[in-house]
Amino acid sequence: MHLYENIALYTLNTKRTSLVAQRATKFAIEVGFRHIDCARVYQTEEQVGQAIRSKIADGTVKREDIFYTSKLWCTFLRPDLVQPALEKSLKDLQLDYVDLYLIHFPVSMKPGEELLPKDENGKIILDSVDLCRTWEALEKCKDAGLTKSIGVSNFNHKQLEKILNKPGLKYKPVCNQVECHPYLNQSKLLDFCKSRDIVLVAYSALGSQRIKGWVNQNHPVLLEDPVLCAIAKKNKQTPALVALRYQIQRGVVVLIKSFNKKRIKENIQVMMNSLPSDVISAIYSVTLCK
Repeated sequence: MHLYENIALYTLNTKRTSLVAQRATKFAIEVGFRHIDCARVYQTEEQVGQAIRSKIADGTVKREDIFYTSKLWCTFLRPDLVQPALEKSLKDLQLDYVDLYLIHFPVSMKPGEELLPKDENGKIILDSVDLCRTWEALEKCKDAGLTKSIGVSNFNHKQLEKILNKPGLKYKPVCNQVECHPYLNQSKLLDFCKSRDIVLVAYSALGSQRIKGWVNQNHPVLLEDPVLCAIAKKNKQTPALVALRYQIQRGVVVLIKSFNKKRIKENIQVMMNSLPSDVISAIYSVTLCK
């Protein structure tokens, strides 16, 4: 399995950026990206699928060159809803299969048309689902050829162990996609995943999105970190490339979100230059949380 031969373009999750996501996906494929990470909840799969198919049609790539990841949203975790949810993504994408299908979050929400179902007080309405049964439904999707591999996202090690220790487990998760960057290096989770031969995939690899109500605005900005900036200057790289290369050398797959052509083209250069071990140690020292 050619899991994650390239770093990924990570598409944005609002309808307003659907056409932007389409253009960015096309450009990313043109400059060499081959792993496209998306999800039902981002509401861009139709446009991303169009971009992929257009690059197949013009001969830039073949379908087997693209590694496409989609995710099962929280309102579809009941076992009987899993395959229909994947089939909806495939219909939007106009693809026969995805390369990887993930449980997006280990939290089940009330099924229905609303992606974020809320009660009269504005609180999310949760549902009660055994994730082991959800996993069994994903295994059936793999057996049906709808996805090449299956995995999870935002799972801690105990939640991973619940799947791994499930009686009758047919396929274990190939990866766990979580927020991971130098300020949140996930070292313990990474060690656990490596011990179980599970790939750790990092989103927000250049730091958490600074959304009010989500991130304390007084917290430091990763790409302004003095250690990263000094290393970048010394190595004639950008702080972003240093942060991304750090992850790759730790054995972490990085997802990159950008719609800027200059940055998309720049980011793929991360595959070219290695960092010495003392630099990796220096970056490790800036972590705020392991």
